[in-house]
Amino acid sequence: MVNIDDFIKRLEIILDYYSLNASSFADKIGVQRSSMSHLLSGRNKPSLDFILKITDFFPDIDLYWILNGKGVFPKKTEVSENLNIDTTPSNFDTPAPIDLFSQISVPAESNTDFEKLREIETLAKNENTDKIDKIIFFYKNGTFKIYSPN
Repeated sequence: MVNIDDFIKRLEIILDYYSLNASSFADKIGVQRSSMSHLLSGRNKPSLDFILKITDFFPDIDLYWILNGKGVFPKKTEVSENLNIDTTPSNFDTPAPIDLFSQISVPAESNTDFEKLREIETLAKNENTDKIDKIIFFYKNGTFKIYSPN
C-alpha cells in the first residue's frame, strides 16, 4: 500500500530535482494540471497510469522508490556504475570531476590499421592531387587514433 503523504514528499523531491513546478511537470508527463494539484494536496491517490508516465518520461526515477521509498533517486545507471560515480543525494552539491580529455591506452592493434592507411593513401594519390592531412580511426570503445601520412 502506498503511503500518500510519503508519496507526495517523493513527488516534491522530483519536482525540486528537475526544477519544475506542478504545472510544467504535468505537461511533461501528459496529465491534466488539476490531476497534479489534487495529488499534491492529498485529495486523490496516484493511479498506476500516472506513476508509469512518470517513470517513462524520467528514467532516473526508480519505480520502487516512487511507490514506497525503497531504492535510490536518481537511480544508478550502467554508466555511473562503470565510472564509479556516486549518485546519492549527498553528492549532488559537489560532483566529482571527470577527466574527459585524458588519453586512454588502447592495446596494440595488428598492422591492419597501417595497411588500411597505406591503401587509402594510394587511392587518394591516384584519384586526386590533394594530399591527405590526417586520417582518424574511431573505435567502438570510445577511443580514436589519428594518423598523419607525412
